[in-house]
Amino acid sequence: MPTLEYANGSDLPLDAVVRLYDSVGWSAYTEDPGNLAAALAGSTLLAVARDGADLVGLARVISDGHSICYLQDVLVDPRFQRTGLGRSLVEYVLAPYAHVRQKVLLTDTEPGQKAFYQSLGYRQAGANDDGGLPLRAFVRFDA
Repeated sequence: MPTLEYANGSDLPLDAVVRLYDSVGWSAYTEDPGNLAAALAGSTLLAVARDGADLVGLARVISDGHSICYLQDVLVDPRFQRTGLGRSLVEYVLAPYAHVRQKVLLTDTEPGQKAFYQSLGYRQAGANDDGGLPLRAFVRFDA
């Protein structure tokens, strides 16, 4: 299993980050690497998974540290998907926010993502079957 650690977004090698985002098909992020680097640097907390020197997973949080915690960008290299690494990354990056009651996220409508987030205690907020945006909103209340 890869090792998990907290990271400073400014210190991550951008080429490794771009490779990871590209590996999961998130090219909208990699079309502007400078914007992606700024987003990572502006995150409240960033967790990464490494297999040796290779960056194979990433999750980040944006939070006020008291009332809300937004889970953003949970990525796992396809070679490590369905191994528990995604769950480990989410649990690791959210651990410092155990005292924060409201945890939210937005994701696309891929069926596997719904099952994944629900297995972590998130519940879908509202419906997306009205022909609107291809997004799902999830919320989890703790504490």
